[in-house]
Amino acid sequence: MLASLFALASLPVFAAEAPRDPLDLSPQLLSPAEADAAALPGRTMFYAHDVRSLFAASPVAGAAAASTPAAQSEGPIARMLHRALSLLGTPYRWGGTTPEGGFDCSGLVGYVYRNNLGIELPRISRDMARVGELIRDRDALAEGDIVFFSRKGKHVDHVGIYLGNGQFLHAPRTGKDVEIASLASGYWSQKFLQARRVAPQAPTLAQAQ
Repeated sequence: MLASLFALASLPVFAAEAPRDPLDLSPQLLSPAEADAAALPGRTMFYAHDVRSLFAASPVAGAAAASTPAAQSEGPIARMLHRALSLLGTPYRWGGTTPEGGFDCSGLVGYVYRNNLGIELPRISRDMARVGELIRDRDALAEGDIVFFSRKGKHVDHVGIYLGNGQFLHAPRTGKDVEIASLASGYWSQKFLQARRVAPQAPTLAQAQ
């Protein structure tokens, strides 16, 4: 169902290393043909609007997918991730907790869990890191797990939602938008500390496809 989306999402995303601002949509928004080209073999990075273009073209795009029979037959984690992906491109705002007002990293995670699973998480990332089942090994991650990072090497100071295939959704920092990044290589792979599992895991997104 989301195979084409996650085939693209399996490629590394490093916004800070991109040759241009990956979230500057106004003059450089991809056409449908360019979005198709983004998924060609040999592509080494992609931009948030690439994913949004592909996602928008999908028959299960965004929150509208929740009203379709196929989406209704999916498990709660799959539905949550569908809706979380519809938030790609939402601007980062320190203290932000809504699509309209923007998100900071913990605001994004809290919003997704609260509005899709009815789970109320602590407001800040270091408190979120004390909730649920602890997962230290990234190879044990499942879709919907909450992933935690330390940019300074000791304490949790960043959080995102694991999508599967070594990718996670997060609100990175001021001046950037909600995006997909890689746990497999690059900056965030070196900053990963742990994960927490606070949601039911069956069926997973992979099983729903």
